[in-house]
Amino acid sequence: MVIIGKLLKKGTEISYRRNANNSKEYIKQLKTLKKLLFTSKNTEFGFFHSFNNILSRPDLVKSFQQQVPVMDYDAFYKQWLKKSLEGQANINWPGKIKYFALSSGTTGSPSKRIPVTEGMIRSFQKTSIRQLATLHEIDLPEAFFSSQFLTVGGSSRLTKKSNHIEGDLSGILKKHTSLLATPFTKPGYRISNIKDWNKKIDLIVQKAPKWNIGIIAGIPSWCILLMERIINHYNLNNIHDIWPNLQVYVHGGVFMGPYKEKLEKLCSKKVHLLDTYLASEGYFAYQTSSSSIGMKLLLDTGIFYEFIPFNSDYFDQHGQVINSKKALTLSQVKEGIDYALVITTNAGLWRYLIGDLVRFVNITERELIITGRIKQFLSLCGEHLSLENINEAIINLSKKEKIDIIEFTIFADEINQCHHWFISSNEPINSEVSEKMDKELCSLNDDYASARKYTLGAPKISVLNKSVFYGFLNSMGKQGGQNKFPRVLNKTQAKKWLKFIGTSKNSS
Repeated sequence: MVIIGKLLKKGTEISYRRNANNSKEYIKQLKTLKKLLFTSKNTEFGFFHSFNNILSRPDLVKSFQQQVPVMDYDAFYKQWLKKSLEGQANINWPGKIKYFALSSGTTGSPSKRIPVTEGMIRSFQKTSIRQLATLHEIDLPEAFFSSQFLTVGGSSRLTKKSNHIEGDLSGILKKHTSLLATPFTKPGYRISNIKDWNKKIDLIVQKAPKWNIGIIAGIPSWCILLMERIINHYNLNNIHDIWPNLQVYVHGGVFMGPYKEKLEKLCSKKVHLLDTYLASEGYFAYQTSSSSIGMKLLLDTGIFYEFIPFNSDYFDQHGQVINSKKALTLSQVKEGIDYALVITTNAGLWRYLIGDLVRFVNITERELIITGRIKQFLSLCGEHLSLENINEAIINLSKKEKIDIIEFTIFADEINQCHHWFISSNEPINSEVSEKMDKELCSLNDDYASARKYTLGAPKISVLNKSVFYGFLNSMGKQGGQNKFPRVLNKTQAKKWLKFIGTSKNSS
């Protein structure tokens, strides 16, 4: 294993240098778009939107934006994707699409079926190898490279439908993973296939002493829950008592900030955090250095990116696009501005509005952060409270009051004209926390401060046991792995949430 460790470390060093020399110029994006258009020009989508005509125009991007509308999932599904799911060929991509990934969605929403093509799978494999190469930057000891990789995700079991195969993206990718990687990846095929989250966790806890885990990957809430279960089960002081080589945590899905302090308490050694922007729709970016603020956007993996400024010129008050033909390209974006991400992919998604908001923190290096979701913001009376504001307020409050806020969510109470917060913590929370939260938000958001003076009521905070949050996910069939609790509840979600906590015996 030591020899293997040396070889792996050397391999990542070579790959890291090669990737560092790769040009990230915008020309790669233009080539990507041209290739996607050429590949799909004879599909039904290509004929309908005159891809041949677009390819003949000198201004490729402008023609593309004029001819193809921006669509969210519902619109794209009704007009195009539904036909592919029914088994029709050459609709939005050449041939029949065999695999569809069930997205985690958000609580209360049905799962989306996202097309997964062979080209997309190859892109994921290529990007995963490139991301592993970034471990060289951390300069980890050779012993680390003999350790194993634990993925805390959903079930890898796939379901055969009449016209396609569907399941978690992790399961589709696992089906196409080389057997050479099997000894280094955990929890293994049998446990990965289990759909019952609690049963899966119990088996991982049982196997934990037999594994030499160096990397953990997954959504923070579930990874922390797993580590807590292992520590409690074996009466350990910290997770490094059982996994001394654990040195890297690859996270994604939600903002890591509120979980950092909790993770540190579970560890006795430094664990390097690497952020990843990976979704069922594609592998968009990853953190190339543990010291970087943002994640480097991937420009040559079969995805063409556009960016729509998230302001009243482009979106209405409900988060609906009102001006999509002037979407910006990578060459036009600026730092410090929130953009709605639009993608065109080698899986047949065309000008697809994924729903995320991103902000560039380093234009030169093409590094960005995720700042929220288009539909996850609050504006009862003009306060325009963003998900970023909410996350930052939680972090500041946790530090100042020295409390761990494990889970939280918020919704707009239209009847009482206020924001209603629900939080869980291991420490007692006094009655003054609502006033302190209010002050934090006023300092972070001028619109919020102004609204509080005239029309917006003081925030209300309810403290719940963390089991209530996990129980709600379970009640919706969304427990574990790929699923995450929405930080901002829409009307439908809030109605279900209030009904659930009203009948839950775990609330406090």
